[in-house]
Amino acid sequence: MMEEITSDMSCFSETKEAGIDNRNIVDDGKSQKLTQDDIKALKDKGIKGEEIVQQLIENSTTFRDKTEFAQDKYIKKKKKKYEAIITVVKPSTRILSIMYYAREPGKINYMRYDTLAQMLTLGNIHAGNKMIVMETCAGLVLGAVMERMGGFGSIIQMYPGGGPVRAATTCFGFPKSFFNSLYEFPLGKVNSLLNGTFSSQALPSESKDSISVEENNGTLLDDLQTSPKEREENIVEVIENNHPPQETMEVISQEPEYKEHKERGNKKDYIQEFQRKQEQQKKRQIEAAALLNERNADGLIIASRYHPTPLALSLLEFVAPSRPFVVYCHYKEPLVECYTKLRERGGVINLRLSETWLRNYQVLPDRSHPKLMMSGGGGYLLSGITVANDKQKSESCAVQLQKTEEPVAKKRKVQESDSTLEDLP
Repeated sequence: MMEEITSDMSCFSETKEAGIDNRNIVDDGKSQKLTQDDIKALKDKGIKGEEIVQQLIENSTTFRDKTEFAQDKYIKKKKKKYEAIITVVKPSTRILSIMYYAREPGKINYMRYDTLAQMLTLGNIHAGNKMIVMETCAGLVLGAVMERMGGFGSIIQMYPGGGPVRAATTCFGFPKSFFNSLYEFPLGKVNSLLNGTFSSQALPSESKDSISVEENNGTLLDDLQTSPKEREENIVEVIENNHPPQETMEVISQEPEYKEHKERGNKKDYIQEFQRKQEQQKKRQIEAAALLNERNADGLIIASRYHPTPLALSLLEFVAPSRPFVVYCHYKEPLVECYTKLRERGGVINLRLSETWLRNYQVLPDRSHPKLMMSGGGGYLLSGITVANDKQKSESCAVQLQKTEEPVAKKRKVQESDSTLEDLP
């Protein structure tokens, strides 16, 4: 780093002069002769950033009086401002988490990148796992889990509302094969799945709706010769009658395909395509329900803006014993309540409530020190390991007894043979 900076210095000034200290330098804004209008004029002429920085150095009255370190810092600051350097890098969990935390931390529940790394480590995420992920972080946690698993294993995403949000997941650029092992299941159907009352009819069915849409389209086919505006109003009215507005019309309006089809006026084909996607989504949800009913998940990750206690108590029922789980929350108090409830419930050990602490360091020759500005907090984590409670132990023991118990016919045969032996003299 120091060699790079000194080489940059040699590019800008042939005679490198530096002061002893900065005690006589006053930051009154009058040391630079060039004004903002002059700098803008240089940019309009197409002058490179390197030349602009050189002119700023030459027109600075206090540059030569600064120390060597201060001069390096000044050049680095001006180069960063006036020399535009764009580097194309492959998206990764670290890059995306840093970007979201710096620009839009609210979308990821103020989860810092070191906290996300701790979640992946505590959750024991690796290829071949069967993971349950419940997150409202724009798909960032889901993408991190998918990246670490590498397309091997299965992931069940629990989502609230009408559908999962995967804005950050698409930024990873995963191949299509990664999504073959990704399932989704609505949170509103978890209780019915636990109670054993779940059925495929409980999911938002599109088969009946498609029939009704086709019947309604039958009446609309007669109106296809009408004006495009009337045709559009009729088809939208059919969709509104067969689908709740919050769950379907928002999805239709947000998809870019809808705008394209709207411009083309081909609404009938889009409705059929939308129904086909809904049918496919329903099949995937039925498969996810079958995976959850096995109740042998290898881990649980929760990072939601909702209260973590009901989520953890419900979703831990689908996790096999001796498996890790991690719950994230931006605040400590909800996790303290979740910690207490889990202790009362039982079935978990090694409960730990922790907060990650991060400080960035500047590492340069003769001036390595912690940076003055640092993050105040990156959230809290509640981690633990599931174990078989008394109810699960009794059920497993009953199953083992049924397996080890001899058949009734065999018992009778053995008893008859014993009685014949006793009758012998």
